[in-house]
Amino acid sequence: MEISLGNIAVSIVLVSIASLWAWRVLNWVWLRPKKLERCLRQQGFAGNPYRLLIGDLKDNVSMFMEAISRPMNLSDDTAPRIIPFILQTINQHGENSFVWHGTIPRVTIMNPEYLKDIFTNYRDFQKPYTNPVIKLLADGLLNHEDEKWAKHRKIINPAFHIEKLKCMLPAFYQSCSEMISKWEFLVSKEGSCELDVWPFLQNMAGDVISRTAFGSSYEEGRPIFQLQREQSKLLIKTLSSVYIPGLRFLPTKLNRRMKAIDKEIEATLKPIIRKKEEVMKAGDGGTKNDLLGILLESSWKEIQLYGNNKSVGMSIKDVIGECKLFYIAGQETVSDLLAWTMMLLSRYPNWQSRAREEVLQVFGNIKPDFDGLIHLKVVPMILYEVLRLYPPVPVMIRTVHKETQLRNLLLPAGVELLLPTVLVQQDQQLWGEDAKEFNPQRFSEGISKATKGQVSFFPFGSGPRTCIGQNFGLIEVKLAMSLLLQSFTFDLSPSYTHAPVTLITTRPQHGIHIILHKR
Repeated sequence: MEISLGNIAVSIVLVSIASLWAWRVLNWVWLRPKKLERCLRQQGFAGNPYRLLIGDLKDNVSMFMEAISRPMNLSDDTAPRIIPFILQTINQHGENSFVWHGTIPRVTIMNPEYLKDIFTNYRDFQKPYTNPVIKLLADGLLNHEDEKWAKHRKIINPAFHIEKLKCMLPAFYQSCSEMISKWEFLVSKEGSCELDVWPFLQNMAGDVISRTAFGSSYEEGRPIFQLQREQSKLLIKTLSSVYIPGLRFLPTKLNRRMKAIDKEIEATLKPIIRKKEEVMKAGDGGTKNDLLGILLESSWKEIQLYGNNKSVGMSIKDVIGECKLFYIAGQETVSDLLAWTMMLLSRYPNWQSRAREEVLQVFGNIKPDFDGLIHLKVVPMILYEVLRLYPPVPVMIRTVHKETQLRNLLLPAGVELLLPTVLVQQDQQLWGEDAKEFNPQRFSEGISKATKGQVSFFPFGSGPRTCIGQNFGLIEVKLAMSLLLQSFTFDLSPSYTHAPVTLITTRPQHGIHIILHKR
């Protein structure tokens, strides 16, 4: 009898557990998505009906793969190629629309006033955490929220002060001038040459990050660049499938490789960090001018300020996460911006000439200095216009963790907000009839005047969480472009294939083929 009652009790427990899990799965794959859909439709949003588990993901991926299977005409209206499904949804349902990312509805937000509220109230509208494998690529300031974000921002901030950027200029110059020397050698034989500048720009930007992040240890940090590039490609594959909790723990070939890369990067970074800590503790001033040294020193000062309380500083794991983010954010955004700038200046020789005239007027043929770079006018106009047409991240995502009021909208917990940077920055209602055309003149009186004070230009985000490395990247690009314009004129090669594609950031799928001429 006791055994029978025991068996019954165990059976009841097992049935209860099974029922609980069944309910959770049912709620996840059907009940919750349908509830969110009803709420959105009641507020006037339109989109495709929810489809079990996959939502719009299959159509989204299919349209994207179809779009990138062939090049596009030489146009700067890139949305049909880089975000075709989102564009189609907006064309069919209007701006008040949503798409399904698996079981999660993503609401399109394009109104500048709404965007301002979202960027300002960053605690209510946070970065999504739907897929933890993203942290394998870069688990740093960009992904942190609340207290951890505030702590890291405070510690990292000194690394990007103007005085520190001045100290990093020699590292920028060394990497840029090495690339220029290679191009001068290629051009010297015939007076001109055709080459794909994209891999050169990638390597140069990666080299800059290695030098500025690790100082004298930059050679040791170089392998991280290749590993991060491979990790980016693997992450794209992962994000193209439905996120299923726990799937990352399965020993698939993809998961094993991503974890192996993560361990290899960690194994490379740890000795560099330890060595830098030893130098810092010995009182050597050599740590003052590289990002890692500044980061460790700032963290140490914070710990000392609070009575040797290590919880207020960064752990080794935290520092590794920030180093990985330095690589992926610094290298990708800079090489992309340089690539699209060279492409556009090749197509618009009048703007190339104006930029060169300014550079020669400010610097002549001597080495550009920091004060000159920050006083350039035409070059920044061009860079802002490139960022408007080719933003590094064409779509930003924010998530709603609790029921939240956004002006006249009541957003239920669990929805995500889709902020299509590339569409807002090319909206004719906001930018005029030439919104899809290259016209740097619109920035002649600065960003605020060009945007009429609205949040309609946000390639680096906006509000309190604007990218902390924005000035770092822009100074690097200004220096690189100044050196290029001093040394060469360039035209677009007939072999150039126009094919922007988003793989973490918006990059040229088939490179940037340019004909370089010695100036």
